Amino acid sequence: MSDIALRFHKDMLVLSAPIAAVLARQGVDVTRDLEYLNLIEPEAVRDALRLESIAGAQCIVANTEGIAPARLAHHGMEDRAEELARAALAAVQGLRPQHVLAEIGPCGLPLDGSSAASLNENRSQYARAVRAFEGGTLDAFLFGGFANPVDLKCALMGARQASDRPVFASVDVDGDGLMPDGRTTIEEAASLMGEFGASVAGFSSGAPVEQVAALVERVCSTVDLPVLVQLRIAERAPRQGAPTPENPYYCPDVMVEAAARLRAAGAQFLRAAGDATPAYTGALAAATDGFDVVAPRDAQPVEEDEPDFAELLAAARSKSLFSSREEG
Repeated sequence: MSDIALRFHKDMLVLSAPIAAVLARQGVDVTRDLEYLNLIEPEAVRDALRLESIAGAQCIVANTEGIAPARLAHHGMEDRAEELARAALAAVQGLRPQHVLAEIGPCGLPLDGSSAASLNENRSQYARAVRAFEGGTLDAFLFGGFANPVDLKCALMGARQASDRPVFASVDVDGDGLMPDGRTTIEEAASLMGEFGASVAGFSSGAPVEQVAALVERVCSTVDLPVLVQLRIAERAPRQGAPTPENPYYCPDVMVEAAARLRAAGAQFLRAAGDATPAYTGALAAATDGFDVVAPRDAQPVEEDEPDFAELLAAARSKSLFSSREEG
């Protein structure tokens, strides 16, 4: 693996989608067993990630979102974090990806922003999660799913306390750029990321692409960091026929134009999330393969025929996973 930091502000890159949705369709109780699957059925994890790799994701994200000690404690696994981390990385490395990211989600502990003890305990949760990967081969950490700016701050402080590897940070926002607390804006979250050592500023949204592109521009105007966008698929519904505000990413085809628009707005890293399948990843990869990042100040509105969406769509469909039979 090469140093992912050397590619910041240069190459368009796609992250593998979370594998929870795919495994859930196979009957896995992902609420209970997702991380444990790294130990008891590593082949299932590897197979799901292999589909993402074949689809074209240059950055494979390890199956470790719930590795914070408090989350593992719910399943009686708080003492097995290092074992889980090793198993998750082993599943990824067998695929020989360009880059490996270890995902860490919110720890889930109650958080009192006015209590030093509460803040310290939350920060410790993330530092311990990061330390579980000591000695492992990976490029960066992905801290995602944050709905509270104080929790994000604790996560970044904990990460920097435990490691000097690049950190991708991502918060959940709506189409107006507000976090779930209804007060914190995307600009405030991005500023927090820059202040507390994030290497990449990101967000996750299920809003229509026009709104998401505007959010990318707002992040670019706030911090000079590469931007990650995670598009949340509400539901795979090929029969829907057209995007709706409630489900704009109803099928993989729409991701081709979405990728082009987000690149034009200044995004570098793209990821399909929510009810995503490898076909969504394949569409993002086909639409951005070989393209450089567009500097935000130079970004221009995407013309209807540039890039050629028909050609990009054909390229996406040529990928082995971009077909309806793979959607199950």
